[in-house]
Amino acid sequence: MVKQIFTHKIALLLLLCLLMMIPVHAIMELNRERQAYRSQAIHSIMASHSGPQRLMGPVLVQPYTRTVTVEQDGKHFVRKEQVYRYLLPKRLDVRASMEVTPRKLGIYQAQIYHSRLSLSGLMPTSLADKGLVAGNPNLSFDPADPALAPGKPYLSLILSDARGISRVPELQWGEQRIPFAPGAQLGDGRVGIHAPLDALPDEDGRFRIELDLQGMNALEVVPLGQDSRFHLSGNWPHPNFLGDFLPGERTLADQGFEASWQTSWFATDMESRFNRMMKGAGTKLPSFSVSLVQPVDHYQLNERAAKYALLFIGLTFISFFMFELLKGLRVHPIQYALVGMGLAIFYLVLLALTEHLGFTWAYLIAALASVALNGFYLSHVLGGPKQGMGFAALLGLVYAILFGLLQAEETALLLGALLLFATLALVMGLTRKLDWYQVMESSPSATAWAAPQPSTSNTSHQP
Repeated sequence: MVKQIFTHKIALLLLLCLLMMIPVHAIMELNRERQAYRSQAIHSIMASHSGPQRLMGPVLVQPYTRTVTVEQDGKHFVRKEQVYRYLLPKRLDVRASMEVTPRKLGIYQAQIYHSRLSLSGLMPTSLADKGLVAGNPNLSFDPADPALAPGKPYLSLILSDARGISRVPELQWGEQRIPFAPGAQLGDGRVGIHAPLDALPDEDGRFRIELDLQGMNALEVVPLGQDSRFHLSGNWPHPNFLGDFLPGERTLADQGFEASWQTSWFATDMESRFNRMMKGAGTKLPSFSVSLVQPVDHYQLNERAAKYALLFIGLTFISFFMFELLKGLRVHPIQYALVGMGLAIFYLVLLALTEHLGFTWAYLIAALASVALNGFYLSHVLGGPKQGMGFAALLGLVYAILFGLLQAEETALLLGALLLFATLALVMGLTRKLDWYQVMESSPSATAWAAPQPSTSNTSHQP
């Protein structure tokens, strides 16, 4: 009977350990819900501010009107159609400085930046340049065709969010200074600005554009030039370089960063890609890109911590059970459950404090609170403050190990595997000389569960 009860207790503790995953799973769902609230807050900031910026240009556009005579049912009709000649820069040099300022909405924040961009380079304008044509895809382009009437050319610059332009920019075209006008005029659905030109010069034109641009979280520059270069500096110490090209040179420091990109049409095939995009093929052009990320995603760390909950609670229960077994104590499963709930609520306290204090301080406070609570309770359960303090110290060590696992992203799997191996080795070492049959027969914790047997003796009552 005692052996059966002992086995039932082990099975019940395993079941109890799994049941503790129910509140942990609920806390993980709460964590995802808070992440969704943060995304909503960021989108609310974007609604009243310019969002991530993607800069494409400049593109020199020469519109033409072509007069076509069409015969239908024996009648001749004159129809006019628009075609465009697109010229991309021979050389494009973009230099930008970025000043990042966090913007908060409640307890959530996004990275708002103000940047000063300087675009300069060489634009081909001679009629000998082939250029790109959009309009009728079957039209053979010949600028000397008398049926083509050239319109007024303009230089176009595309932005993902034109609200970020803080002041009216100017185009320096040779010796001229031309203010930009609203609208990219580079196909439907594309926003930006354009600068009207009087005519295309016979020689290649040098250009320079100074642009003050505001945005949030990310900045992308499309390398349209045959030779494109991009140099960016900023005061954000945690940039994330994404996009299709990594910077050739970069410097990271606590005060900020600097990065430089360079590419050419040999790597981007930009001319054919741009032509397909303008014909509506939906081609996404490559870009130089940087995003302004938080160095630590607190919600991600909370989720990672909760994923270790089964291991964490299991280790605590094993330690608790070994303490009970070796010391000959009697601990009821309800007391195990209370300790387990104290461990599970740690993750809720951690999540709540993280949003206000950051992960490190939140983890420290939540861990100390959990250690103090369980230490106080176990000092009475285990028969004295010495035992309770010893178990609290062990629990604090487990919290410290868990924090180390959360910080070691690249070696977390290795450290977790070593922790499991070390725990198993410790349990095997402590119980290497233990006679489990004798323990099951004499364990106070097992006999305490044994129900008293009803008496079978007959008693007679004398009148």
